[in-house]
Amino acid sequence: MCSFIYVGHRGEHVFTMDPKNVENGRGKIPHDPSLPFASTFSGGELFTGLTADFLGRDSVIFRSLGGRSTMRTETDHKILHDPKFVASHLIPDNDDRDDDKVYFFFTEKATEAGDREEAIHTRVGRVCANDVGGQRVLVNKWSTFIKARLVCSVPGPHGIDTHFNQLEDVFLLRTKDERNPDIYAIFSTISNVFQGFAVCVYRMADIREAFNGPFAHKEGPDYQWGAYEGRVPYPRPGVCPSKITNQPGREFASTKDFPDSVLQFARGHPLMWRPVQPALRQPVLVKANIPYRLKQIVVDRVEAEDGQYDVMFISTDVGSVLKIIALHAGNSLETEEVTLEELQVFKVPTPITSLDISVKRQALYLGSGAGVAQVKLHRCQTYGKACAECCLARDPYCAWDGASCAPYVPGSKRRYRRQDIRHGNPALQCLDQNFGVQSHKHLLPDTMTMLCPSPEDVEETEDGVVYGAENNSTFLECVPRSPQASVVWLVQGDERQEEVKLDDRVISTDQGLLFRRLLNQDAGVYICRSREFGFTQTLSRITLEVLQGDTLDELVGQRDNAGLSDFLKDRPGAGYRSWMPCHSFGRPGLVGQSRLWFKDVMQMIGPSNLPHVEEYCERMWCNEKLRRKHKGMVEKYRQAQESARKARSKSSGERNRTPRDLRAREQ
Repeated sequence: MCSFIYVGHRGEHVFTMDPKNVENGRGKIPHDPSLPFASTFSGGELFTGLTADFLGRDSVIFRSLGGRSTMRTETDHKILHDPKFVASHLIPDNDDRDDDKVYFFFTEKATEAGDREEAIHTRVGRVCANDVGGQRVLVNKWSTFIKARLVCSVPGPHGIDTHFNQLEDVFLLRTKDERNPDIYAIFSTISNVFQGFAVCVYRMADIREAFNGPFAHKEGPDYQWGAYEGRVPYPRPGVCPSKITNQPGREFASTKDFPDSVLQFARGHPLMWRPVQPALRQPVLVKANIPYRLKQIVVDRVEAEDGQYDVMFISTDVGSVLKIIALHAGNSLETEEVTLEELQVFKVPTPITSLDISVKRQALYLGSGAGVAQVKLHRCQTYGKACAECCLARDPYCAWDGASCAPYVPGSKRRYRRQDIRHGNPALQCLDQNFGVQSHKHLLPDTMTMLCPSPEDVEETEDGVVYGAENNSTFLECVPRSPQASVVWLVQGDERQEEVKLDDRVISTDQGLLFRRLLNQDAGVYICRSREFGFTQTLSRITLEVLQGDTLDELVGQRDNAGLSDFLKDRPGAGYRSWMPCHSFGRPGLVGQSRLWFKDVMQMIGPSNLPHVEEYCERMWCNEKLRRKHKGMVEKYRQAQESARKARSKSSGERNRTPRDLRAREQ
């Protein structure tokens, strides 16, 4: 005997097979595996929604295996109209196992959409697990199948909502009450106007209320759809034969005992009139015009210091995973989306086709055509080495324990534990930790009643020097650690710091400050600061030196290009001539007409040649006294550059918050 274990976000199932009874199934199941399908296994029976022919036209819901008869849906567009199945789950309604129902989540062409033939709606359908069909009507066909629309939309002006109709994935977040899981679903738009995705959460109580409501009804081709107001036969179509259904004198051992009127009504009215609205009647997450598609979702409910939080892990079609929480502000319907991490799991952009979570192992498992990977659910050490940074991370898995950002353990009593997911306020959480109360000059500009630490008390900043050529482009790099942080650039003036004025020439990007055309007056000390929830810290100080155009003309006019190239090849003697001292630069009449220096200057400014640029400029431009002074500065700068390079290499994972011990194996 062989046992096979399938572990997935739909649950863990163990299958036992006898190799002697295994039969070759090639050609016996006419299903194209490239087409979407959904299945769930319960009580030895397999419930599957799929297309039962290679042409993809016969879409059915099957029940197979087990001791009961094989069941399927009728071939009728009112039942299923070109569906694409996404997920299926068995969810009990109560303690009576005879009342168990299997739910299917799918999209289909909407029959109630009127003239909009291409309209797509998302459905949740259900059947009774013990359905055996009718005696004379619906023989070996589902007699309890009903369906309702799942709505996921963003309220708009004038009552016009933006609907997300295409279902991408569904995840059941199991709770202590197995009858009431929370249902997370990813939707996408099918509009030509914009590409958007949304995540909506549904409660089982709302789904059951829709199935217990009125049926949708339409009489004749010219009548409008509306709620059925006539008499509904007993037992109500869609209910299961169970102790709840049975009444004295009206007992039903199986669906074969249902009256034909019940089966006929179920055949003609499979759709419910009321749709299922999401919790809070709006999505918890909306992404629009992003450079990737959201594919799958798993959710972990995490216990934090100030309550429970649902952490969403969402995979994309470019090999990355988003780690997101949605926060609600008091009684408001507004939600705040907080992206905790964006992990680039696979180096090659590839769709992640499988996503599963193991709460017991605290790990996330991902599969794609490039291989399989395992990442931890939390990576607290990447959130810096200060209480403020750990607090600003707002990760429910992590808390400051007095010495480091460490995994949060519910129920443990730690004196110095600090965590604030809802507000992420380090000024209130970290005053008694690795910095003290500062003077009035460190008051937060937007929350003057709270105190904030000096940036120097949190972390040492990165200092550097960048050389740029006048009238050419130059880039100052600065990337904040937190996705929620905003960056402000300041330039050091004579007496105070001023914010850099941005325009078409000077542009602030996600990676730093870009000078599209560098001017002489741009030289100076630039300070990069990040701001998040009123907390400000300095990330780097960069000295920008501008190599003037007339200086470069003069230099190149007195020597050949080969001399400069030889110098950059560590042969400083080649082509060397006497050069003007530093105080001679800037005099009129020294600008040459030759532009042959452009290629060499661009090579000289490249990152790999930056140490050579320092030495070259020091030798060529300055007199002996300044040369000795600059020689010491160059050596210090080289050491600082090496330290910065090692620091960037060490903290690159922290800045992007990518997993450090990611393990993947090729398949």
